[in-house]
Amino acid sequence: MQAEERREAIVTVVRTQGPASVAELVERLGLSEATIRRDLVKLDDAGLLKRVHGGARPVDVRDDVYADLVDRQAEPKEAIARAAAARVRDGQSVLLDIGTTVGRVARHLHGRPVTVITRNLAVFAELGDDPVVDLVLLGGSVRPAHRSLVGYLTEESLRQLRADVLLLGTSGIRRTGHSVDTVTEEVPVKRAMVAAADEVVLLADASKFPGSGTATVLDADNYHRLVTDADPDAETRAALERAGVGIDLVPAAARPPGPHGRAGAGRPG
Repeated sequence: MQAEERREAIVTVVRTQGPASVAELVERLGLSEATIRRDLVKLDDAGLLKRVHGGARPVDVRDDVYADLVDRQAEPKEAIARAAAARVRDGQSVLLDIGTTVGRVARHLHGRPVTVITRNLAVFAELGDDPVVDLVLLGGSVRPAHRSLVGYLTEESLRQLRADVLLLGTSGIRRTGHSVDTVTEEVPVKRAMVAAADEVVLLADASKFPGSGTATVLDADNYHRLVTDADPDAETRAALERAGVGIDLVPAAARPPGPHGRAGAGRPG
């Protein structure tokens, strides 16, 4: 059983039966205790379950998932956010997805003459008072734990708009190059964002390879570039290259790029 299959099986058990001990997961899934413990760490980091003493429990609707994730992988997320913001040229319109990595991009757009379109409430909070940024907040139903707007109103708003570039978050990138999500209601909104943008840039730190999620958002040939802090494994890289996806590798310790820096090669957006 591959890592992504194992982790999805663990999440399924915890979501369907409720809290489960490591011993129960070992018995149910036929995996070693060490493997289960490592996977629980990964799944907790991804916000897909909560580790507790001796096992795991489902994520509660009262859990502040965004707050739990915002400081995890902070250094690589910040490097990715700087590089992504540098791709946006003055005068452009940029569509910002939800997620803690994309949320950090807003910090690097302060004071710039750009139009920011978003359903990310953390982005709205960051840029709401900026006198230079032209900020457009999409409508929709609020998911407080994820600081996001979803649903028909969000999708309909996107059908009326056009953006130069979309900075898209993800729960994971499969070895086929597919982008996936853990929440099915996010999929139609993300696809509507892709349809509304001229260039699609996927942001993913090392933990997103292969990441977690059973819902396919888009195939590799639907996005143009990937900004990441870690070189994908050979199989994933080959799938991305076949699809013409440019890979911008931004080590977390690297110096910030220039105001309009570009890295990597791939098909133009």
